[in-house]
Amino acid sequence: MFGKILFATTASPSCDDAASVAFDLAKKYNSRIFVLHVLGFPTREFSHYVVDFKTGEAEQLSPDYVERIREEIKTTYGKQLAETPNHVIDTMAGVPHTEVLRLARKENVDLIVMGAHTRQDEIGAARYRKIVGSTMQQVAKRARCPVLIVSRPCTTCFWYFSNVVVATDFSKASMSAFLFAVKVAKEIQCKLHLFHALDLSSAYAGRTPEQAEIEDKVKEAKKKFEELYVPKMDGVVFDIQVWEGIPYVEILKFARERNADLIVMAHHTKETDPEKALLGSTVEQVVLRSTCPVASVNHPDKLT
Repeated sequence: MFGKILFATTASPSCDDAASVAFDLAKKYNSRIFVLHVLGFPTREFSHYVVDFKTGEAEQLSPDYVERIREEIKTTYGKQLAETPNHVIDTMAGVPHTEVLRLARKENVDLIVMGAHTRQDEIGAARYRKIVGSTMQQVAKRARCPVLIVSRPCTTCFWYFSNVVVATDFSKASMSAFLFAVKVAKEIQCKLHLFHALDLSSAYAGRTPEQAEIEDKVKEAKKKFEELYVPKMDGVVFDIQVWEGIPYVEILKFARERNADLIVMAHHTKETDPEKALLGSTVEQVVLRSTCPVASVNHPDKLT
């Protein structure tokens, strides 16, 4: 399913959970895994110094410095690298998201795995907007393949997943997320939970809707599931749920109720060019609060 996996890391503890998932997947599918660490960005154009992302200090971009970083990566992921011999360690200077995307397209990878944060002290932070404009945001926006974001320890290995939740708003972008979820469900023979959250606050502009109106919206959403998604299930075991409320809250509640091992979502919800759209606030909130990995999908390229 994943012939090539790109694991983007800062080699810091905040990436440990993502590392576990990335290497587990590589072992499961005998994937070629690219372990990428971007050294930092030049302090000035054509400068021989880079800003180290771990220390924030300027470091001379010398062969010795590059080798020291490579050795640190080998030490940090020594056990996993030994168990996945088909690996490549790559280090380079530049803007992190640019280099991640460049390598992903050069190698035509099937999946990018990364953490939601680059610093340990950001994990669980209430200031969730910190991630907007970050490496994760930019990679999720432009990647041609699914991006698996891991911000918490994953208690089950990917191939032991039992429940996958796909949250949709029936947009074009959400269809790509759905197709990826179906592909995963077929591959690992797990149950797929189709979920839609009715955002009543935006639909009724502050007006409290009548119960009959809510029920009509629920019926309408279920009809869309039946027309758009069910014909594509092809033997996958699934259920359909429509809840009303704040979307990210309902998605997280539903995922907890179903003991979800993975949540799949479109990286944005508006009908815009995926490479121009901002990561939706719903996805941000789900990524930062979910107890399981979240797959962000914005293109159908790798889904056939």
